[in-house]
Amino acid sequence: MTEPAPVAVYLHWPYCARICPYCDFNVVRERGRETEKATLIDAMVADLQVQAERLGPRRLASIFFGGGTPSLMLPEGAARLIETAQRLFPTVDPVEITLEANPTDAETARYRAFAEAGVNRLSLGVQSLNDDALRFLGRDHSAAEARRAVEAAQSTFGRVSIDLIYARPDQTAAAAAWRAELAEAIALGPEHISPYQLTIEAGTAFGKSYERGALIPPDDDAQEGLYDLTQATLADAGFDAYEVSNHARGPAAQSVHNLHVWRGHEYLGIGPGAHGRLNLDEARTTTVAHRRIADYVAAVDQTGVGWAEAEPLSPLEAAEERLMLGLRTTEGVAVSALAPLDLSDRIASLVADGFLELSANRLSATPRGRKVLDAVIRALLV
Repeated sequence: MTEPAPVAVYLHWPYCARICPYCDFNVVRERGRETEKATLIDAMVADLQVQAERLGPRRLASIFFGGGTPSLMLPEGAARLIETAQRLFPTVDPVEITLEANPTDAETARYRAFAEAGVNRLSLGVQSLNDDALRFLGRDHSAAEARRAVEAAQSTFGRVSIDLIYARPDQTAAAAAWRAELAEAIALGPEHISPYQLTIEAGTAFGKSYERGALIPPDDDAQEGLYDLTQATLADAGFDAYEVSNHARGPAAQSVHNLHVWRGHEYLGIGPGAHGRLNLDEARTTTVAHRRIADYVAAVDQTGVGWAEAEPLSPLEAAEERLMLGLRTTEGVAVSALAPLDLSDRIASLVADGFLELSANRLSATPRGRKVLDAVIRALLV
């Protein structure tokens, strides 16, 4: 008998000390919400229990606390959620348990408590090591705090990742500042670095500034130059680009949870606005929890789960999603998973043009293709 596939757990904590001007995630200001936060923990535990009953016996693949700013959560709340997930989905070996954190001194002081709660991987939203850039990005920490936080994290957790944001206005590959910033980030010693190009999202503060003409991002050529510089600098320092925006010092440093998602495996989405992917009634099903905290809690109270949507994907839609996720990684995606799409001619054309590579029944983007991945995917699917 085939053992049921393991399932990962994503836990969304929507509270932030401040809302960053580029953020379009489901977040709220945390101030004055202490009672609500305690109620939300209860609801998330209950949601997790009911969803586990529906899935039946499974092993736990990973746990990921995202947000929002889950490092603002009381460590005992995190411990309760971790214990619940591990009890519901028992496994023999330890699993990766990631917590996203901001590098403020107040949050750094809680690292030891989170480690004692079971967190073994910290993902730090450093974003920049330049104070002017941090002010522009609306961050509530300084470059000095970021350096202290990385040092404290590495002395507390087995695994540490840092996020950086580049392609900021007026930033170019020709200038030495970004090269120096990358070099300093590498010198801090993390095993994993995730550099993201600044994306202007509609409805955010930056989106509104862009519409007014007050914010002008680098042009396409400048962004390409910054991307190339980032890839080359990290590669020279021993980081493998195993995904478009994720670099690790070897396979052991790669994010287990993110790979689980990119490979198209199942994961539970717990918390306000959390997304999940489950195989229910023989169909891959996308789940989305209620975004408003009060609506999420009420849904759990009334129905047992916080879902606002649970929509089965057609075989075509599931294959499209598998393609979009798989091509983000260097390992690519099995061609057999794409059968409903009938892409043979388009794949052949993009392989001939040097954007895709086909080897051992796996389709992957070349370095040239990853640089323009959105366009490659559009060429395949439109």
